[in-house]
Amino acid sequence: MSPAPRYAFAILLAALLFACATPAPPPRKVELPTCPPAEKPACPAPPVAPAPAPAPAPEPPPIPEVEYRGRLQPVAWTDIPDWGREPLRESLVAFSRGCAELVKLEPWKVACAAADAVPPSASEREIAAFFTAHFDPHQVINADETSAGVVTGYYEPLLRGSRTRTSTYRYPIYAVPQDLVVIDLATVYPDLKHKRLRGRLDGNRVIPYYARGDIDRDDTPLKGLEIAWVDDPIELFFLHIQGSGQVRFENGENLRVGYADQNGHPFRSVARLLIQKRELPAERTSLQGMKDWARRHPKKVKKYLDANPSYVFFKVLEANLPGPIGSLGVPLTAERSIAVDPRVIPLGVPVYLATTFPGSPRPLNRLMVAQDTGGAINGGVRADFFWGFGDEAGALAGRMKQSGRLWVLLPKGYVPPATVPKGTAS
Repeated sequence: MSPAPRYAFAILLAALLFACATPAPPPRKVELPTCPPAEKPACPAPPVAPAPAPAPAPEPPPIPEVEYRGRLQPVAWTDIPDWGREPLRESLVAFSRGCAELVKLEPWKVACAAADAVPPSASEREIAAFFTAHFDPHQVINADETSAGVVTGYYEPLLRGSRTRTSTYRYPIYAVPQDLVVIDLATVYPDLKHKRLRGRLDGNRVIPYYARGDIDRDDTPLKGLEIAWVDDPIELFFLHIQGSGQVRFENGENLRVGYADQNGHPFRSVARLLIQKRELPAERTSLQGMKDWARRHPKKVKKYLDANPSYVFFKVLEANLPGPIGSLGVPLTAERSIAVDPRVIPLGVPVYLATTFPGSPRPLNRLMVAQDTGGAINGGVRADFFWGFGDEAGALAGRMKQSGRLWVLLPKGYVPPATVPKGTAS
């Protein structure tokens, strides 16, 4: 996206926030008395015009509320279940991959340099020693002081498509529109890190960007921004939820696309709506269950999809990447990367996850790395487990909705920013 709309939006926002003072009234015109020349010494002195009242100082913009989402509680290594008994080699690889971004931050330079120095031949014991030597564990605690939360799964889907629209391939994947303007609120309120406003300019007004129902129509305002066309609106909808995927053309070529931006509208769960409307029982709202429902009720699909106003825009990624690009800016690693709420868990940190396999009581305890985010991933103990690419990964992701706990590993000596209860931002 060109920077010009972003600057215009920032300027307009500043005007809305700070230019609320009324201008001072013009000075009152004063009539001077006229006297004959001989009487001028006795003529009364002209009245002195009162000084204009000073303009009132502009009101400072109100400080938005910062919602309290959780905290990080220091704990001992022995508090982490199965620590040191689970393989860590792939976790170290995933963490080292993230160091391409983390090394730019001072607290991470020592840990990233030490990770780079671990030899490929290192034993599991030596890799565990690296983590315990350079990190301190912190358990993630929810806003309500509980320590358990929900762990879901996601994957990189494969869709069938074409570079041009045909009677079969009718559903577009859009690039970021030029009229989408985004402002990072952290530039005004540091407490609102990771919070962005999105909209578009309508003359001199800022209005919400087009919602899903406005975009997915024949007279779409995004005409000309199509990256590719696919054959299934449900598969496309789940591409939006997953945030990345690959499109296979009829000549066998694959096009990898990844999240580029979003329209600013909140994510609304279509699965929850289907349950409320008694279209699907709760136990059948898995990925496959929703696909099956859609194929049985094609005329209802658009109505329910449009109930989620959130819309994701994509960009083309390099075909030879080891995985899709996550929010941290590095490729994700199958079964080692998770999506988190960055307002509680910093991106890039190792996160020990204690949960169970999809639809099973079998323990799944593993050191992951926080390398992605998601519109539905909100709160302290809330994670999305990246299973990888293809149908098998999709089947696992679609069945996963488990209870879990999280422990964040922070560099030794690093004190995480304090979280602030709702309404007490400063």
